[in-house]
Amino acid sequence: MSFSRQFARAALRTSASNAFATSSRQAFGQGGRRFYASEREKKVAIYRTLSLFAGAVAVGGVSVYLLNSATTKPKIFTPTKADYQKVYNEIASRLEENEDYDDGSYGPVLLRLAWHASGTFDKETGTGGSDGATMRFAPEGDHGANAGLKHARDFLEPVKAKFPWITYSDLWILAGVCAIQEMQGPTIPYRPGRSDKDAAACTPDGRLPDAAQGSNHLRNIFNRMGFNDQEIVALAGAHALGRCHTDRSGFDGPWTFSPTVLTNDFYSLLLNEKWHIRKWNGPEQYQDKTKGLMMLPADYALIQDKAMKPWVEKYAKDNDLFFKDFADVVTRLFELGVHFKPNTEKMIFKPTNA
Repeated sequence: MSFSRQFARAALRTSASNAFATSSRQAFGQGGRRFYASEREKKVAIYRTLSLFAGAVAVGGVSVYLLNSATTKPKIFTPTKADYQKVYNEIASRLEENEDYDDGSYGPVLLRLAWHASGTFDKETGTGGSDGATMRFAPEGDHGANAGLKHARDFLEPVKAKFPWITYSDLWILAGVCAIQEMQGPTIPYRPGRSDKDAAACTPDGRLPDAAQGSNHLRNIFNRMGFNDQEIVALAGAHALGRCHTDRSGFDGPWTFSPTVLTNDFYSLLLNEKWHIRKWNGPEQYQDKTKGLMMLPADYALIQDKAMKPWVEKYAKDNDLFFKDFADVVTRLFELGVHFKPNTEKMIFKPTNA
């Protein structure tokens, strides 16, 4: 990140708000066949399987390197915190490598990848969650809620190639942690230990939120994961980042004026702006008076619901409170469905822009 851009984004974090104020599971019986969500992911997997020189089997944070020698014992590699920091740094160094992608950062889409990989968890059946990285396969990778996330998965392939010992599951969550912190959000503790699963572990469609629905739907989705009203509202603050795309969700536009900096602006804008339904040929969404910002029906529902609105108001007034609660709930979200080994270390990564 250039010094000028870093300075500008730091300024955005502290001034954006003030500036605005003033102006059923599917069966898989194909004889063990893998269903890849994209041809690229299929080719990458085949390449790794057929490599004549070396491969890596990564399970629960421990990698076993298989060497092409009948007399050579497999090499056990147990990554340390320093190894995970290197992965973090690699991701961070590439977040803004393509200025033409969205608002100049892959951060928002990486956070969305981690979010959607985790948000499939069902506390009653114990299925889904961030353990598995099953979005690599169809049909899960093709679910409507995951539209556009191939950009994030493809972005991380070179990182996976450089650090083959890390599982996709751990990599995707680490990327989400990196995105939050590099976009000047709160510190997010990270624990490795996720394993990669096959297509048979894919979750059925419909486990992620539908942006066109209201608060009852949100409760049905998030209560299934184990979250309450306050936690639903806290997680919604991630909509301060990124934007919607007509070729993905069908919706269009950013939520805030600083879509690559995490602040509590989502809440203050939701409360203070006068929103009206946009007149266009797309799905129903709300628009501000400048026609530059948007809110989804599921966003607007937060201030229509009597139990949720007070939390919107609290977070709009107190960015520190939002950061505290967001860090707590997103850490839990990222660990849904994971059975960590006892005493697995919680790691704190140093941001590259600190």
